[in-house]
Amino acid sequence: MMRRREFITLLGGAAAYSVWPIAVILVNTGVNTGILLEATPTVPVVFVTAIDPVGAGLVESLAHPGGNATGFASFEFGLGVKWLELLKEIAPGLTRVAVLRDPSVPAGSAPFGAVQGAAPSFGVEVIPIDTRNIDELERAITVFAQRPNGGLILVAPAFAIRSRDLIIALAARHRLPAIFPARFFVDAGGLISYGPDISDQYRLAAGYVDRILRGEKPADLPVQASTKYETVVNLKTAKALGLVVPPAMLARADEVIE
Repeated sequence: MMRRREFITLLGGAAAYSVWPIAVILVNTGVNTGILLEATPTVPVVFVTAIDPVGAGLVESLAHPGGNATGFASFEFGLGVKWLELLKEIAPGLTRVAVLRDPSVPAGSAPFGAVQGAAPSFGVEVIPIDTRNIDELERAITVFAQRPNGGLILVAPAFAIRSRDLIIALAARHRLPAIFPARFFVDAGGLISYGPDISDQYRLAAGYVDRILRGEKPADLPVQASTKYETVVNLKTAKALGLVVPPAMLARADEVIE
């Protein structure tokens, strides 16, 4: 049985337990993991929902992490193409798409590149909007919305996630179809999301925590990508935007919010 002094969970930087010493730490997001690794270079760390763990310097490679951290990456950058495909499917009249991103981090620049590369085949123009400043973000979306047939793709940098309510409100105010990387955006009123099943990552991470407590080293446990993805659609938001969700999309969706 796991003892209180052996295990600590960090969610959003808050410690569930504060008793030291510990044998393994479970933490979410790459940002929190990076901060934690600077503070503790020896205690084993299992991360979830980390974007580009290699590019962020959390591990040496996915197959051979090499240090005191391992865990589960949140998504592949190629998902940008899937986001564009789904957004065009639910709003076929789109000709312009704004990608909300932070270009200073791989999680912001790489998905934008994937969307930009696929855009010609979908007949859309792609415009980047930086998300590092709330005032600039609101102003940029307002300007973007002045021309018709626009939509939004939100990639996953932490600032954009913290600005969730503002982004959803701006999309509604300007009648912009928007796709998000996680279901909690749709639960809060967003139109559609496609991304990894985060709860599944935590279930898998529990197995890694158990193996480390039994003596295995993080350096020997490969970083795994998500294998379970979910599509969530908010019909109330679609109706407010004047969109009719295609029956095929409704049939494929993992959850439909009415």
